[in-house]
Amino acid sequence: MEIERKYLIGTTPENLNITKTREIEQGYLCTEPVVRIRKDNDKFELTYKSKGLMVREEHNLPLTKEAYEHLRTKIDGRLIQKTRHEIPLGDSLTAELDIFHGELKPLILAEVEFPDKEKADAFTPPEWFGEDVTFSSEYHNSALSKRDFIQSP
Repeated sequence: MEIERKYLIGTTPENLNITKTREIEQGYLCTEPVVRIRKDNDKFELTYKSKGLMVREEHNLPLTKEAYEHLRTKIDGRLIQKTRHEIPLGDSLTAELDIFHGELKPLILAEVEFPDKEKADAFTPPEWFGEDVTFSSEYHNSALSKRDFIQSP
């Protein structure tokens, strides 16, 4: 089960405590249900995600590099490329700050995963987090793979 909140980020503060950085590319073989392939640095996987906004079922299966590259030619929509920075927030929570590249630039989103729905509902985001888009399906990566991104002024 994946329980996560998602926020738009306008400007990232300087001197964030980034503990890990990963380069990610992912594509979607299907968006209903969501079937995704992902390259996360040198790790490859196939993921199934159920419907839902803040709470969704998620299953990951490992892929070989060769299987990933084969499936990559079959994706529907754009290949999403992003840099992910992990930033500790305290209370055993971590923000995943996704800086999108290519056609989705300058989009920046922060995601926070929670151990349970109660903790997600009680979460108070840091001041630098922008609009809470958790309940907007248009900011799911599967939706971003299919539509043009136009940043609001």
